[in-house]
Order: sequence, then structure tokens, then C-alpha cells
Amino acid sequence: MTLRTRRTGTGPAVAPVDGVTPVPTRWVGPLRISGNAAEGEILVPLATYETPLWPSVARGARISRMVGGGIQTTLVDERMTRSVLLEATDAQAAHAAARALDDRLDELRALTRTTSRFAELLAVRHEIAGPLLYVRFEFSTGDASGHNMVTLASDVLLTHLLAHLPNVGYGSISGNYCTDKKATAVNGILGRGKNVTAEILIPRQILADRLRTTAAKIAHLNVTKNLVGTLLAGGIRSANAHYANMLLAFYLATGQDAANIVEGSQGVTYADDRDGDLYFSCTLPNLIVGTVGNGKGLPLVEDALLRLDCRADRPVGANARRLAALAAATVLCGELSLMAAQTNPGELMDAHSRLERPHGAHHDQ
Repeated sequence: MTLRTRRTGTGPAVAPVDGVTPVPTRWVGPLRISGNAAEGEILVPLATYETPLWPSVARGARISRMVGGGIQTTLVDERMTRSVLLEATDAQAAHAAARALDDRLDELRALTRTTSRFAELLAVRHEIAGPLLYVRFEFSTGDASGHNMVTLASDVLLTHLLAHLPNVGYGSISGNYCTDKKATAVNGILGRGKNVTAEILIPRQILADRLRTTAAKIAHLNVTKNLVGTLLAGGIRSANAHYANMLLAFYLATGQDAANIVEGSQGVTYADDRDGDLYFSCTLPNLIVGTVGNGKGLPLVEDALLRLDCRADRPVGANARRLAALAAATVLCGELSLMAAQTNPGELMDAHSRLERPHGAHHDQ
């Protein structure tokens, strides 16, 4: 099949949109949420072909409504990163350039502000490998996820550094120390996107009546499966059952760059038996979401963001922080439900068999 192209103005030829790939979407919940970025009882959209995900998340959401504050979310930090690569003659020259760069931080911050109304340079970190100097810029990006914003700012900063730093040349606008859409340790350590923890305390009776399990069983499974099992598998900065399932569905429904679930699904589930009650939390240090920018102009996405109240007149960045909190709470709902199911032999497969039959996805558990 020949792909036709068209020209836009004087720019290069671009391919037209040939159609839309439908992904079944369902609003589940509501889930009850509180914390420093979002509060209330809110339905959330999930776009997925794995239809048992809907009732699974709905089960966790139902539990959240049985607990006083529901799911408490705490947004700990936010920053989008881009790393550039400079090449020097040797490590000594790279080190001298890094020291000169540090002395120019205020200058770089002022230059960043000329690239966008919303971009702010928060920090600069660097790593040296022989003659290679990797510079990791960390930015705040308002309500945008910030991919293009930080690349534009980094391009301007890189050009400036090449003109003013001694004995270095161009390597790349992206040196993979960002790290974008790859599973690495650096993002979990330094952060990329929104860093959010979602947590809940569930009374023992609710565990027994609604999840058919106990705090001790879930806490034990979390150690043996999520911690030890992931360790043996060689997991990187990650210890969870299936964050990627909920994140992909939430990202697609809200117009996010779905490839960011690679680093987004790196997170840690923690479970603690507190005298029969269950403390359960999900920490996601790399949630990359935005409420403006690419993907947000589609009618269904716009409708989703409006229904999530993420288009309100709030201070810059607050809508994106709200969206990140809702994403983390959604992840907790699905993680809790799956972990509870896996404490009972046969329950997981039985649920999939029932719910993936024709028309089975139309019925909640």
C-alpha cells in the first residue's frame, strides 16, 4: 500500500492520519482519594483490550470507598529531564568542563526561561565516562508532560555550552542519561516526571468480607512475589505485580505518551500487617503525565480530562499533579485487587475465564 503524504506550509511532507485504532474504554469506580494533589470520589477511564482489568480496578475502588480517607496520595516531587552528551579530549577536560558548567547555573536558568513560559531549570547533574560528559538537565514543565519543552530548552542550553565551555564538542542532544522510555535505575533514584505515593489502611473485616484474604497473606505474598521474585528476575528499581496494566490503560484514555509506561511502571509495592489491618502502598517515582500538549486535542481525551476535572482554572501545574495522583490511585486499586486474588489458589484464572467470555466484560465482580 502506498502511503500518501501532504505538505503543511513550507515544512516537510507529513503522513495524513489514516484512521483511528479503537481501544475499548470504560469508566470505573468511583475511587475515593485524598491528599495534596486531589480529593473526592472520582470515576477514572481505562482504555484496554484486557477487559478483566475493569472489574479488578473497580474492586479496589470499592474498597477505597469503605475507608475514611480512601486512598491517600502524596505527590513528593516533579521534574522532567533531558540529558545531553558532550565529548572532550580526555577525562581531565571533561571534568574541567563540568566544573565550568556548574559555575554557570544561574546563567543557564535565565536562558531556559527564554525558551518557554513554563520551563524552569531545577538542577543540573553530570556523569563522566572517560572523555564523555553526560549532562542531565532537570526541569519543571507546568501542566505539560514536557517532552518537547525540555528538548527545546536542552537544545538551546547545549548550543550555549558548546560556545562557552572549554575543549568540548557536540555528542548528542540526548545521551540516554535522561532516561526516556527505558528501564534504568537513574530515574528511580533521581526522579523523572511525577513522584507519587498512594496508600490505604484497610480494616481486617473488609479484607475478609470483600477481598477474601488477610493482611498477613498479602504482606507475605508481597515479600515472596514482588520483592524476592523480582530480585531473582533481575528487576530494576521495581517491585510490583502489574503497574503497567493500569498505567497503560490510564495513559491511553487520557492522551499520554504510552511508551512512558516503561519507566512509569517501575515502582514499589509495600504491604504491612498492622494487627490484622492492612497497610498497602504503591510508590511510583516516574509518572509522566500532562494535561496539555500532544494527544490532548482529541475529543475523547478532552472529554476525559474534563470529567476528571483536570481542565480547571488552577495554578500552573496543579491539573497535571491532580492527574498524576489519580493515576497512582488507579494503580493502587488494580494492584490491591490482583494481590488479594493471588493469595487464593485458582481465583485469578477463574476470574479471567469468567470475564473474558463473550459479553463477560460487561459484568463487575
